[in-house]
Amino acid sequence: MGDHRTEFLKASWVNVITNVLKIVVEGGLGLAFGSLALVADAAHSVADLLASAVVLVWGRLSFEGPDKNHPHGHERVEPLTALFVGGTLVLLGLKLLSDAWQSILSTPESDYSIYLVVALGFAFVDRYFCYWYTKRVNRTVQSPGLSALVADSKNDLYTTAAAVVGVVGMAGGFPILDPLAGGLVSLLVIHQGIEVSRENVDYLIDSAAPEHIREELKDTIRSHGDVHGVHDFTAYYAGTVYEVEFHAEVSANHTFIEAHDIETDLRDALMAREEVGDVHIHLDPGGLGEWKEADEKRVSSSVN
Repeated sequence: MGDHRTEFLKASWVNVITNVLKIVVEGGLGLAFGSLALVADAAHSVADLLASAVVLVWGRLSFEGPDKNHPHGHERVEPLTALFVGGTLVLLGLKLLSDAWQSILSTPESDYSIYLVVALGFAFVDRYFCYWYTKRVNRTVQSPGLSALVADSKNDLYTTAAAVVGVVGMAGGFPILDPLAGGLVSLLVIHQGIEVSRENVDYLIDSAAPEHIREELKDTIRSHGDVHGVHDFTAYYAGTVYEVEFHAEVSANHTFIEAHDIETDLRDALMAREEVGDVHIHLDPGGLGEWKEADEKRVSSSVN
């Protein structure tokens, strides 16, 4: 966990620093030569900077263990930061789309310069490095906050490519292409913001785990030799990990110690999966009329 926290902080700082550099270079030259496409791309990076700063400050809390006020840890902090990233991107994209539309309705005023090409080249290198490094770190860390930043950095490559269209238009005597490119950038920003938000809302509202995950977890429970069936099973997101609850059906002949050992075995088997954060088990002894799956299995066997 300590190593993951260090790698997380490094990747977060890389995102902050590279966004600052892109804003200064691309935004400054875009303003100097009146390129709406470059200014829009740089403004996108302002949102990226805010998002990466939020992930840096809030996201590291997710590496803190349980405490008195947070008995289940801080797993929900990261999807909360990622949701903030997504919401910020949507709002910024709408603002950029409005600016692009106003520019199209008016007469675009911009001056082509080779420095705009330099700014775009720098932006490509800057964002690709950030994308590559953050993605590499997140293969190990598996952070939703970093995942949002990876998606955002990849999106930056597309928005910068759209800005190229605007600069090419300026160079070829078609300045209208610049606000059109700015509008395209804004649509890409909005789309990415919606996707990031949608994913992390599931983490925050305790959505059920996917069906194949639930079946895998049930199979793990059923594989225990003393378990005759499973019912009242639920597996849902608690932050970015799953919380699992179920009733396991066992023989009434087990001693208290044996029952305890069965429960410990089941918990250890499920907790061995990285995506499982906590497990709650209730053992049902025979004779209570709750052996639903066991009864079904016996009926099926007698029919066969």
